[in-house]
Amino acid sequence: MDAAPNPVGEQSVAAGLGFPRPEGQPASALGWPATVSRETSSERPWQSPLESAPNGSPAVSESDLTDVATEGPVTAHSTAPEGAATTAPPAAPQTTDDSEERAAIAASIPAADSFTPLAQAAAADARKRITLTGRSVPRPPRTRVLTVANQKGGVGKTTTTVNIAAALAQAGSTVLVVDLDPQGNASTALGIDHHAEVPSVYDVLVEGQDISEVVQACPDLPNLLCAPATIDLAGAEIELVSLVARETRLQKAIAAYVETRTASGDALDYVLVDCPPSLGLLTVNAFVAASEVFIPIQCEYYALEGLSQLLNNIEMIRSHLNPALHVSTILLTMYDARTRLSAQVADEVRTHFADQTLKATVPRSVRISEAPSHGQTVITYDPNSSGALSYLEAAVELAERGVARTTTEESA
Repeated sequence: MDAAPNPVGEQSVAAGLGFPRPEGQPASALGWPATVSRETSSERPWQSPLESAPNGSPAVSESDLTDVATEGPVTAHSTAPEGAATTAPPAAPQTTDDSEERAAIAASIPAADSFTPLAQAAAADARKRITLTGRSVPRPPRTRVLTVANQKGGVGKTTTTVNIAAALAQAGSTVLVVDLDPQGNASTALGIDHHAEVPSVYDVLVEGQDISEVVQACPDLPNLLCAPATIDLAGAEIELVSLVARETRLQKAIAAYVETRTASGDALDYVLVDCPPSLGLLTVNAFVAASEVFIPIQCEYYALEGLSQLLNNIEMIRSHLNPALHVSTILLTMYDARTRLSAQVADEVRTHFADQTLKATVPRSVRISEAPSHGQTVITYDPNSSGALSYLEAAVELAERGVARTTTEESA
């Protein structure tokens, strides 16, 4: 007997995305992921994929879960059929290039008109999720050392540092974060202890300790490392004044650590240095240690004033201490698409720094602000949020641009 058609309001829904499922097309692990959720599983233990939707029908049916289990890899939220034998995950990820399939599925998502901005945002996030989730990034031929700096405070330096690092680590890269800010916020976001008794960057700069003795692994991502900062670093500015080669102490420590890791066959892919919002000896050390400057810019007018001052200081460092230093990446943060100011600032930055500015922008997001209170980055706290997807998009672009730039330089 044929099943009666669904009444209005009870049409089947593509798992996790909220769009009507095209008739005759089964669920796909890439196109309609059953595990997409705005809530974290640890905070919502009572949630179930089989919970009822507001219209009374299940948001995800048992057949959806079966389709996902048979067509794609079983995730932490997937439910295996009862009695099925459990198998160990593969030792290495598949190297199949599925970018074309991802792009095709993302392109099939219905477009929303300008009168429904929330639907536009939801569709954009869904496309990013399909395109970026589970994607690996190309590894650079040699370790890239980037200093994340901006003299203006509150532009998202620390937030950008930890989330870009987490996104790169999640995509398969080995990343070291050097927390050079005495506040230690980067250490907090990565879940690293940084109380007064913990060996820290202070011991590296002032005491000459090897950086390998202070590095700790992030509990959420084993290939994400952190050299923490403690309150002792606040006095390092004064103590460094009387030391020999005070501007190059961090550069020597990082270079020695990178060389040791490379010789042991476990090379670092990225080193990200989080700077304080000033141009003291700590920031000078960071500029001398790096070859690239990564500048987060808040989409407000004051940020443009701070940028011009920062560029002048970078030019001074280039002239006297580090000729290889250059601005390689600019990321627009706290972008609010509803305001003309954000669009004007973005246009100004892209006009003057077209080659350095990433296409990705990071919106204002409550999830990004919540994550550090749980000792996590937004990448692990809520990977499906708009903030996490934006940082993941920026990390992929950063990695691909670096490899493309290296290839161009070698062929020239």
